[in-house]
Amino acid sequence: MGVPATLRVLIVEDDLVDRMACRRAFAAAGRPFELLEADSGEAGLALALERRPDCVLLDYHLPDLTGVEFLDRLRAGLAGGEAGPPVMMLTGADSATVAAEAMRRGARDYLVKDGDGHYLELLPAGIDRMLREQRLLDEKRQAEAKFRTLVEQIQAITYIADPGEAGALRYISPQIRALGYTDEEWLADPGLHRDRLHPDDRERAWAAIRASRALGTPLRQEYRLRARIGSELWMRDQADRVDAGGGEWFMQGILIDISASKLAEQALRHSQNELRQLAAHQERIKEEERKRIAREVHDELGGLLTGIKAYISVAIERGAQQGGAPDPLLAETAGLAQTAIDTVRRVIADLRPSVLDQLGVWAALEWYAEQVALRSGLRCDCRVGAAAAALELDPERSTMLFRVAQEALTNVVRHAEASAATVAVELEEGALLLTITDDGKGIDSEGLLSRESWGILGMHERSRSFGGELKMSGAPGRGTVLALRLPLANTTWNGD
Repeated sequence: MGVPATLRVLIVEDDLVDRMACRRAFAAAGRPFELLEADSGEAGLALALERRPDCVLLDYHLPDLTGVEFLDRLRAGLAGGEAGPPVMMLTGADSATVAAEAMRRGARDYLVKDGDGHYLELLPAGIDRMLREQRLLDEKRQAEAKFRTLVEQIQAITYIADPGEAGALRYISPQIRALGYTDEEWLADPGLHRDRLHPDDRERAWAAIRASRALGTPLRQEYRLRARIGSELWMRDQADRVDAGGGEWFMQGILIDISASKLAEQALRHSQNELRQLAAHQERIKEEERKRIAREVHDELGGLLTGIKAYISVAIERGAQQGGAPDPLLAETAGLAQTAIDTVRRVIADLRPSVLDQLGVWAALEWYAEQVALRSGLRCDCRVGAAAAALELDPERSTMLFRVAQEALTNVVRHAEASAATVAVELEEGALLLTITDDGKGIDSEGLLSRESWGILGMHERSRSFGGELKMSGAPGRGTVLALRLPLANTTWNGD
């Protein structure tokens, strides 16, 4: 931004000749201006505060004030931190110390008054430069004020930190009062941030902060800060490097209070855990009910059908002993009775295979693979590694493994269009790994995420209830792989 079209210049100079020379210098520069004149410091202060000139030309030697005293009085007379007009000091040739002191007290520039009046030739250009610099400074201050106002209106805590492992803070927003501290207190104590970190988070969080400020790398982490009153706030700390030019840089960051979302996460996890416990409880009840129904079907219906077939067989045998031809209806009834018996056995096996309770999960998996092959024509192999076979799982984990394998092979038969499937169980890095693969058409991500894939969701939930992790992968035309990894807590080995 340039200087004003018409300059309002206040010259505070007790020498009339010098004032007239300044007037001629501006006129020779071809610039429109309005010159305000004062022949004393007091008169100059009154004009500066009343007329608000664009700039001030100030002679250091005045009859009532020195230039430095004028600067102090001008600054004191301005309201509430107002910047005031830029001041150019006019000094003598031997007044370098005076000029330096004037610059320290607030003068924007100075010119040395030489006896030949050469300084007058430099005066218009010097005023232009000083005003441009002043306007840039004003714009910077305005931008900083707007930024500060914006930052201090948001709820998050913003900060600026120096580079280096020490990373002293240059600025922190007043929102730090959420921790019970003022921004002045926080800035005055460089160790306060580290001290207020929760003991369980301190080492990790502070190491990340130091590394980020030392290297200028982005910071993304969450930790707890303890407020002055002892309460804890969860914070998300995010910071990035900002290049300030000339090789200088700093870290600009934001602390966001995520305590509410953390509480919501905790409540959600608690709710999910309760739901899983409920689902596991319902699954246990379901398995017990399957056991009961399978036992009653076996004892009641199975025994009844076996007796009916026995009576039919006796009737057929008696007819043969009497020399008569077997009654076709009896023979057909015997066949129907056997079909009913086989059906009951299959239903019992589907409800709760007795081999699972009698011989264990590994024998049950091998048996079920054979049943799948017999019923569907699918080549289905089951391989249990020696280390895994030595494991003796508790009944609930055994049931979970069997049901996951049962559901997976059912999906293969119904949907995969496969010709072969393999069930493999191995002991790997302290965990049990159940893998079921097929050579079918494969499953895609949409199939995994479909709301109709309740069987897949059920397998996930079964495995999670025991701390297991189930993964499925596949690609069109390349088959599907299901892998269940189950921790071996509360597990014994046969022979121990």
